[in-house]
Amino acid sequence: MNEKNLPWDDLRIVLAIVRQGSLAGAARELGVSHATVFRRLGALESQLEVRLFERHRMGYVPTLAGDDLATTAARVATDIDAVERRLVGQDARLSGTLRVTTTDTLLMGLLSDVLAGFQREYPHIVLEVEVSNREYNLSHRDADIAIRPTKSPPETLVGRQVGEIAQAVYVHQHHLETSAWVGPDSHLGYPALERWMAHAGVEADCRYRVDSMLGMLAGVRTGMGRGVLPCYLADRDDSLVKVSESLASLETPLWLLTHPDLRRTARVMAFFSYLAEVLGTQQARLKGEVSPSKSTSPRDEHEPPEHDGDGAES
Repeated sequence: MNEKNLPWDDLRIVLAIVRQGSLAGAARELGVSHATVFRRLGALESQLEVRLFERHRMGYVPTLAGDDLATTAARVATDIDAVERRLVGQDARLSGTLRVTTTDTLLMGLLSDVLAGFQREYPHIVLEVEVSNREYNLSHRDADIAIRPTKSPPETLVGRQVGEIAQAVYVHQHHLETSAWVGPDSHLGYPALERWMAHAGVEADCRYRVDSMLGMLAGVRTGMGRGVLPCYLADRDDSLVKVSESLASLETPLWLLTHPDLRRTARVMAFFSYLAEVLGTQQARLKGEVSPSKSTSPRDEHEPPEHDGDGAES
């Protein structure tokens, strides 16, 4: 095996293929074309004079050599990520790029105006926002900051709780008598809400399921049934009526999180300070304390007794 001049970009190709199991998946992870991954893998195998993957109908399976190279690449990636975090953590400038990850619901219902305000305050900081409900990995620099609802923040991260997200049952004002429900499907990954609906005895009445909270909001808004929604999102819609009190078992803390190596970075500190201050003024919205202009209804008869629930990314 000719190991001379083995560049890091080639190691990244191998590692991405192992992680994703396909060239297409590796291309998406790396942000390059399928043809680029195919070409560079072929060139690397020619350079090393060894086959790194077995091509099967179901995907690419690493050979012993490929697995060995991917293991080495993973160690190198960890070292590079750690060095980058330490270097970024020493940056005292209120400029540069901040990569933020949050959920689509939070971005659309709460954070867009807040982030716009931050950018006006700090015009030399470039914000890159990743909207995703998937698990986030700040250790691998997927993002610098995560804004997430969770009852159990990862022990590897540091941050602060900036609020408590309340949820309640809503229905369209012209469909107050409906017994149909809108709910999450399995891909949303919201077991706490699934348990609540089962406990409430409304699971069988769920006629519409969707894999995002924004999709659930749209379903309730169009009269497809009643559904559990974050109060900060649903209370803004004059066509919706809240028909329960806040559901205690579904209340979820809202966290700002970052990696310990980045906590003293000037732009991270500025972001934390700004969002904590602004979100501090939004506690009534987060807690579902409805303004007098919104109509309310008595507690929904379907709400069950309180029970423990897992956090969900609302």
